[in-house]
Amino acid sequence: MSFDQNLATSGQDAYSPAQVAQRVTSAAIAKGRFSTSQLFMLAALAGAYIALGALFYTLVISESTLGAGPTRLIGGLAFGVGLVLVLIAGAELFTGNSLMVLPWLDQKVTTTALLRNWSIVYLGNLIGALMIACFVVLSGVLDTPALSTTAAKMAQAKLALSPAEALFRGILCNMLVCLAVWMSFAAHTVSSKVLVVLLPIAAFVAVGFEHSIANMYVVPIAMLGGLIEPDLAGFLRNITLVTIGNVIGGGVLVAAAYWAVFRTSDAKPRLPD
Repeated sequence: MSFDQNLATSGQDAYSPAQVAQRVTSAAIAKGRFSTSQLFMLAALAGAYIALGALFYTLVISESTLGAGPTRLIGGLAFGVGLVLVLIAGAELFTGNSLMVLPWLDQKVTTTALLRNWSIVYLGNLIGALMIACFVVLSGVLDTPALSTTAAKMAQAKLALSPAEALFRGILCNMLVCLAVWMSFAAHTVSSKVLVVLLPIAAFVAVGFEHSIANMYVVPIAMLGGLIEPDLAGFLRNITLVTIGNVIGGGVLVAAAYWAVFRTSDAKPRLPD
C-alpha cells in the first residue's frame, strides 16, 4: 500500500479519484438490492428534501438588498441543504443517480437495474416534491407577500425558458450536482461531505442552471398557490428538457468521462472478490 493510500485509509486525506470510482460502483450495486417500496420511499424523501431546500432558497433571496451575485450565492448555499439531507440522512435522488452510468458502462450494473432505479426514483422524487408543495400551500407560508412574489417570479422564469436554454442549463446543472456527489464519496467525515457538497450546489443555483427535481417543486407550488396561471404543458415541457439535460450532464459528462479514464488506466477500479 502506498503512502497516499495509507493516508486515505487512516482518514487523514480524501479517497483518490480511482477509489471514488470504486465506491460509486459499490454504492450503485447496493442500490439494486432495495425493494421497490424501499427505493420509492427513499426517493420520495429525496424529493421532499430538495423541495425544502428550494423553499429555503426562496425565503433567503426574498427582498434581499445585497445585489444579484451575493444574494444568489447565499441562496445557493441555502438550497444546498437539500442535497446535504439527501446524502447525510440517506435518500435516492434521480440527478445524483446519473452516476450509475459509470458501473453500467463497466457492466457491473445491468440496463434493467439502471432503468428500474431511474424510473422508480424519478417518480418518487416527483411525489415527494409535490407533497411538500401541497404542505407549504396549506401551511399559509405563501401568504407572506415577499415570499409569494419571489415564488411566482421563479416559476415564471422557468416556464419562459426556450427549449435550448432548458436543455443546456440542465446539462450544466447536473455536471455540478454529480461532481458534488462524486466528491462526497471522497470524504471520510460528515463535516467534510457537507463542505464539498455546498460550493458546487451554490454555484449551479447562483448561475441559474436547471435541476429537474427542484423544478418539480418550484413550478407546481406557484400554480397550486394561485400565484401564476396553471400551465401544465409548459411545466411538462420544462421538466422533460431539463431531465434530458440532467442525464447528459451527470451521466455522460461526469460518469462516462470518469469511466473512460479509469477503464484505460492501471488505476481502473475493481471491486473486491
